[in-house]
Amino acid sequence: MRGEIRQIHPRKGGGSPGEPIPRRLAVIMAGDIAGYSRLMNIDEEGTHARLKRILREVVEPTIAEHHGRLVKTTGDGFIAIFDSPVEAVRCGIVIQQSMVGRNASVPAQQALLYRIGVNLGDVIVDSNEVFGDGVNIAVRLEGIATPGQVYISGGVYEQIKHKLVCGYQSLGDRQVKNITDPVRVYRVLPDPAAFMETQKRREIGFVVLASIVLLAIAGSLWYTMRPGRDLNVARSSAPAASAPETSRTTESAAAIAPSAAPAISPQGTSPASPQAGSFSPATPQGASPQPASPPSASPSVKEPEMAQLPGGSFSMGSNEDPSEKPVHQVAIKPFALSKFPVTVRQWNECAAANACEFTALGDENAPVTNVSWTDTKQYLGWLEQVTHKPYRLPSEAEWEYAARGGTQTKYWWGDQLQAGMANCKNCVAIASASADFPAKVGSFRPNPFGLYDMGGGVDQWVEDCWHRNYQGAPNDGSPWMDGDCVSHVIRSGSWKNDASYVRPANRDHYDTGVRYPTHGFRVALSP
Repeated sequence: MRGEIRQIHPRKGGGSPGEPIPRRLAVIMAGDIAGYSRLMNIDEEGTHARLKRILREVVEPTIAEHHGRLVKTTGDGFIAIFDSPVEAVRCGIVIQQSMVGRNASVPAQQALLYRIGVNLGDVIVDSNEVFGDGVNIAVRLEGIATPGQVYISGGVYEQIKHKLVCGYQSLGDRQVKNITDPVRVYRVLPDPAAFMETQKRREIGFVVLASIVLLAIAGSLWYTMRPGRDLNVARSSAPAASAPETSRTTESAAAIAPSAAPAISPQGTSPASPQAGSFSPATPQGASPQPASPPSASPSVKEPEMAQLPGGSFSMGSNEDPSEKPVHQVAIKPFALSKFPVTVRQWNECAAANACEFTALGDENAPVTNVSWTDTKQYLGWLEQVTHKPYRLPSEAEWEYAARGGTQTKYWWGDQLQAGMANCKNCVAIASASADFPAKVGSFRPNPFGLYDMGGGVDQWVEDCWHRNYQGAPNDGSPWMDGDCVSHVIRSGSWKNDASYVRPANRDHYDTGVRYPTHGFRVALSP
């Protein structure tokens, strides 16, 4: 982002001098391309065309999907405004992960890499512009961000630290240009595995440091109490007393070490405090995070109700969207799929067994929501352990085959939208319990395979990694797992989407480790 964001005081449009300036608390995202001038020098027309395409195909729709508004573009950069810090950071993560795929096909020196800064502040919103220090801080965070990374301010961190499956690396207080007070800066670590590896290295460093300190203490004690240090003192005391006392002292120091070392976090604070660098899995409001102890089997666990599906061949995809092309034949082997998405009650059985990380909210007979692809693996691992059956996610091809129910029409019931057939925004007839949660499972008619909510209700994770179209897709119904898998496929559309999303052919994707309020899943079994 080039240049200073200008602050203004008089109202734009000729308001009276005494009229209050419209202000609001908002989340500002600033982004720009690192090394844009160098890239333009290499290939001016090509770089400009690629940037325009990325803005149109990645940045703008991702901002809209996360309930933000693109305020303006500035050459190689952009400014966006959000109401929610969680949605703003999710948006930044998705943009960066989408760029990984975009850059995979170009030489490293020609990659377009965004730097993104996110700040929460009181700003002036005037017509189609936004002004103030809140904007300037976002721009400064973007300016110091590493290419491909999202940097956030301390105010944003405090709002999201328990709500996303992310790590956060504290970069300390930074003095940024034209801002009086230092800004506390955090780097978002969207890959929990990478964060845990970093944390592990830090903990090893602290253990080594603690060991050195303890050795120094032990050496000091030995030097102080060594035989013959003070002959007169030694002769006036009991001959055998010093050795056992030294042993007891050394043992006491050693006994302190195991309890003291783990109590030190990378920031030197108690692990109980949610400080920077702590791993913060998303926990719904009012729910307590569950300790990560081994899951316990329970004979009272009710298995998902399964529908047995025959094998067959079908035409997968459609010509309605580029991501659904080319239409191709896929052969599916017989398998079983749960009649309903996994419910709040079923998920909370896993949470009660300390095998799933959070307790879900909502009606116990409604689909569980706000689940990441990574979360589904915890649930499936627990379900397999307590039932001794290899439950899994369906493949994308299996899901579409099941959703079509033996039909090849636009929807499983025909080519025209019919009211009351699915739980979506304009599929009215049966309303959801609230705007925040989907309707109970079984509230709508099943498809010809006896499956409910295979379109609408909740977005449903499948096993496959995301690919932007079906070029090279397997034709045997197996999951498509090559690639980086930083994002996975979701199907079905949700109660918050319109009818275009509930088509069996519709497909989308989301970052693998991030929870989203409309995302759920259902389970499958091979024979």
